[in-house]
Amino acid sequence: MTAGVELFSVEHGGTVQRLFLSDKTLTMMRYLCLLLILFCALNSAHAYSTEPGWSNAVIATGSQREKIRSTPIVKRPYRPLHFYGNTVRRMHYRGTPIPAPRDLASVGNLLGGLVRPFR
Repeated sequence: MTAGVELFSVEHGGTVQRLFLSDKTLTMMRYLCLLLILFCALNSAHAYSTEPGWSNAVIATGSQREKIRSTPIVKRPYRPLHFYGNTVRRMHYRGTPIPAPRDLASVGNLLGGLVRPFR
């Protein structure tokens, strides 16, 4: 008896012919399926645009203000104390309006340690 999985058997002229897949072939097929699933999962993550970073300007002036106003709200950088815009961006990129602990740490670093993250 051959180790593996029998795909099908055919009886012809009193003899039975069987086609088997060996354990090694099955293992390779499993690895290929796993690689395909992993590739699709990683590739789909790149389909979404990257989340903008933090800006340290609470109040923008001059050319920076014009640049920010001409940029769509979801592509603008996060800014401290800009609750509405930051919430819209979090909903767009993360699907939740609640800030993550990394956001609190970022704001704390931008404001010079005035705001401390949860520990």
